[in-house]
Amino acid sequence: MSEAAIVVDRVGRRFGALEAVRDVTLSVERGEIFGLVGPDGAGKTTLMRMLAGVLHPDTGRIVLEGIDVAADPERAKTALGYMPQRFGLYEDLTVAENAFFYGELFEVPRARYRERLAQLIDAAGLAPFTRRLAGQLSGGMKQKLGLVCALIHTPKVLLLDEPTTGVDPVSRRDFWAILYRLRDEGVTIVMSTAYMDEAQRCTRLALLHAGEVRECAAPASLKRRLHGTLLAIGGSDPRAIRAALASAPGVLGVLLMGDRVHVHVDDSVGRTAELEARLTANGLAHGPIETVEPGIEDVFVALVGETA
Repeated sequence: MSEAAIVVDRVGRRFGALEAVRDVTLSVERGEIFGLVGPDGAGKTTLMRMLAGVLHPDTGRIVLEGIDVAADPERAKTALGYMPQRFGLYEDLTVAENAFFYGELFEVPRARYRERLAQLIDAAGLAPFTRRLAGQLSGGMKQKLGLVCALIHTPKVLLLDEPTTGVDPVSRRDFWAILYRLRDEGVTIVMSTAYMDEAQRCTRLALLHAGEVRECAAPASLKRRLHGTLLAIGGSDPRAIRAALASAPGVLGVLLMGDRVHVHVDDSVGRTAELEARLTANGLAHGPIETVEPGIEDVFVALVGETA
């Protein structure tokens, strides 16, 4: 990989007694799609806002494309596009007017602005809607317009804070198609997400918990770190199955996944019969106990030592 686009060195941030981010160190290589994953309150948004220069760290240092973000936030902003959870679109302006506003804000030369806008509007599928008020757009279209505005000045780094939360599956798919094109163009992307299927699309992931980075690696590498075996059990009452198996011998963790329960065990061969016997003793009907490949959510729960 090429040299780092972002270097985060022992960064911390407090809000009164709350330590939102604690001693975070990581680097993001140029051209990566780097994911921040963690539950609410893990510190994802605080870290993202510090990367964008909106918040200053209490300790440590962030360097983005060779620029110290805290020391020179205005210069850093020219190198990055930032799309927070609630992007600041003006709902009483049209799609074109919102884009024009951000072009002026970043002092994009008019000729370059027209060229760039045409590219972005076409990629986002917004060409038929340039005269529509932003307030009349669907949630997915608003997010795509937000992305157009964040990219209008051709940043080298794009920061996205849970950009597809609440967006329909088709719009999420379109949004990711745009991100892949940006990556191919050399744009470095850092995004936080609550969707585990999205997390698995990232080049690397940082797993955040209680303000700390617990693990940082490629999704496939993280999955290999899950020792033992993952079993999936379906049934009419998955919550009861989870409760019955949580304290069973050899069970390292349990996770409710829709109508099935993922059970992390130390030895599938020796434990399957024991789990079946325990469920029978509790009068719980269930389907076959199957060995499955772990997902990022399974890995996260195992690595942070929680059950959910």
